[in-house]
Amino acid sequence: MFNIVLFNPQIPHNTGAIGRLCVNSNVKLHLIKPLGFDISEKAVKRTGLDYWHKLDLKVWENYEEFFANVDINRCFFSTTKSKKPYFKAKFKKGDYIIFGSETSGIPMEIMKKNENNMITIPMGKEGRSLNLAISAGIVLYDAIRQNFEEFDCANCEEN
Repeated sequence: MFNIVLFNPQIPHNTGAIGRLCVNSNVKLHLIKPLGFDISEKAVKRTGLDYWHKLDLKVWENYEEFFANVDINRCFFSTTKSKKPYFKAKFKKGDYIIFGSETSGIPMEIMKKNENNMITIPMGKEGRSLNLAISAGIVLYDAIRQNFEEFDCANCEEN
């Protein structure tokens, strides 16, 4: 239904939690190298990610390769550098929701080219940012809410 994209993720537990989120919401996960950890089959088994084999996963060598293969107009860039709340975005099936590295965010050269599609999660003045996995869940489930009639829900009431 949607695509979650992680630029240069550094913390394996965040990516693991986002992978579980993607499996449970029928979302494809895109990882853009370099990765800060190993995702080989052996490493995944060792960390106990028993659902990882169910994940629709695509690993890209770099962001140039990624952007050469997707519609940039359907990309939303989640960042603390925007003033546009995520809930003002109009998500459509197939959109890409992009999150930057835990340590450095989305590369500035990408954000400068895509200012109209930058979104943020409103936060109080005391916080700097939210955990990556929490942020992905917040934005993804608003996108699902906006398109709920197309969501294949296994545990929802029939109306």
